[in-house]
Amino acid sequence: MDKIAVLIPCYNEEQTIEKVIAEWKSRLPDAVVYVYDNHSSDQTADAAKRAGAVVRHEYQRGKGNVIRRMFREIDAECYLMVDGDDTYSAECAGEMAEKVLDYQADLVIGDRLSSTYFEENKRPFHNFGNSLVRKMINVLFQSNVRDIMTGCRAFSYNFVKTFPVLSKGFEIETEMTIHAVDKNMRIENVVVDYRDRPQGSVSKLNTFSDGMQVLRTIARLFRNYKPDIFFYVLAGILECAAAGLFVPILIKFWNTHAVPNFPTLIVAGFIALTGILSFFTGLILCSIAEKDRRDFEMRLITVEKEFREEQNVRQKDL
Repeated sequence: MDKIAVLIPCYNEEQTIEKVIAEWKSRLPDAVVYVYDNHSSDQTADAAKRAGAVVRHEYQRGKGNVIRRMFREIDAECYLMVDGDDTYSAECAGEMAEKVLDYQADLVIGDRLSSTYFEENKRPFHNFGNSLVRKMINVLFQSNVRDIMTGCRAFSYNFVKTFPVLSKGFEIETEMTIHAVDKNMRIENVVVDYRDRPQGSVSKLNTFSDGMQVLRTIARLFRNYKPDIFFYVLAGILECAAAGLFVPILIKFWNTHAVPNFPTLIVAGFIALTGILSFFTGLILCSIAEKDRRDFEMRLITVEKEFREEQNVRQKDL
C-alpha cells in the first residue's frame, strides 16, 4: 500500500503531462504518481513514462471509466487526483494530503471558484455552469461545497473503496461529491490556484452535452438519495393539477347539479391517483434508502478494519 498516490487521468495530454508530473512530484517527493492513459491518440503514455510516472491504461473511453479502474487497482492511505492539462497548481498538494492523513477528511475538494477560475477561464458558459451546479447541489442536498466540478481532489482509503462508480464521463465529479454529502463523510475545501489551458491544449469537456449530462446526474442522484422529498414534491404537483381541473367542475355541479365535463373529471381522477401513488412510492423508497445508509455504515466498518490491517503490515515491512 502506498502512503500517497497521485492519480492523473489523461486523454491526449502529451503537451502538458510531463510538466504536471514534475510539479506534483516536487511537492510530494515520496508519492507514487500514476498516469492512466484513456486510449490517447498522441504520445501521452510515452511522455508520462519519461517523466517517471507509473503508466497504466484504460481503453474504455470516459473519465468515469478511468476513475473506476484507478480506484479498483490502487491501494493508498491518501489519494490525490489531478487533471493532466496543467490547469491546477501543485502548491495545494501538501495541504490536501495533510487533511486526509492527519485530519481524517474523506474528500478534500480543490476549490477553483474561490481563487482565479473566473479570471482565467475564458469560456463564459463553463463559468455559468459551474456556478449553477454548485448552487443546485448545495440547495438540494443542504451542503456547503464550494466547487463541484473541480478535477483536483484528495480522497481517503475509506472513500475510494466504498464509492460505487456508476458514471462514465465528466459527471463523475458530481457523483463523488453527492455521495460524500449523502453518506455524511468528512468534506474539506482547499483553495487552489487555477490557470487556463496553455496555447494548443484543447478541452475535452463539451459545455452543452456534458452540462446536460451533469444536470441529469443531479436529478437522478437526488431521486435516489432523497426519494421522499422527490416523490412528495411530485405528488404535491400532481394533486394541485388534479385540483385545478376538479374545482371548476365542482363549482358547476354545485350551481347546476350537473356534470358537464366528464372527460376532464376522469383525467382529474387519474392525476389524483397518480399523485397518491407517488406519495406512497416516496414512503417505500425512503425506507429502502435508509436501509442502504445502514448497510453502508456496516461496509465502512469492514473497510476501516481492512485499512488498519494493511497499515500494520506496511509498518512491519518497514
